Amino acid sequence: IGCAGRLATVCPRSFVASPTEADASKPSERTRTALPTMGRRPARCYRFCKNKPYIKSRYCRGVPDAKIRIFDLGRKKASVNDFPACIHLVSDEKEQLSSEALEAARICANRYIVKHCGKDAFHMRVRAHPFHVLRINKMLSCAGADRLQTGMRGAFGKPNGLVARVRIGQVLISVRTKDQYADTVVEGLRRAKFKFPGRQKIVVSDKWGFTKFTRDEYVQYMQAGRIMADGATCKFDNHKGPLDQPF
Repeated sequence: IGCAGRLATVCPRSFVASPTEADASKPSERTRTALPTMGRRPARCYRFCKNKPYIKSRYCRGVPDAKIRIFDLGRKKASVNDFPACIHLVSDEKEQLSSEALEAARICANRYIVKHCGKDAFHMRVRAHPFHVLRINKMLSCAGADRLQTGMRGAFGKPNGLVARVRIGQVLISVRTKDQYADTVVEGLRRAKFKFPGRQKIVVSDKWGFTKFTRDEYVQYMQAGRIMADGATCKFDNHKGPLDQPF
């Protein structure tokens, strides 16, 4: 009996796996499932100002773009004389506000004010800008990941998002409008407060619009010819400089 006969005697045909059956038992490329990716970390993990400011630079690269891209809404080019009333949303805590929260608050306030006042009855300005870069040390959270992740080795983390570092008393959102829409703007900013962590206050300013003058001072200087409109603010003649160029 040759080698083929001895092989047939020792290993019957029913027990020898064919090459096609052996390949079929292996998982194919199409049947392999991707590892689950981790979701966005909640903002409570980055709420407090604990470390030094860490901004985008040539050393800190690969920073994702901020979610908020628009900081001025409404009738931006309205004259300073059109909107005398001014309302501020002021932070009452020292904390970090994510760019997602700023964008959500901007959309919420803008949607309410536009619905009840119209898109040309106000000028809103977001005054907190996210520059601080957040970091995350990504680790696998799937089955068997305990053999793959390295724990605290190299735990500095990679850029994950942007936040604005705000202090107590810092203005987050300012809105200038007409006196008849002041209550509506206050309600819009009240709804925007729910998009932020911590405490905020709504302050009705005694200034004229976005200027630094009170209402009485503005009217007085305007009648005296010492104020010239300059976009959303104004220029003031302090009686200094060339006589032919008062402003």
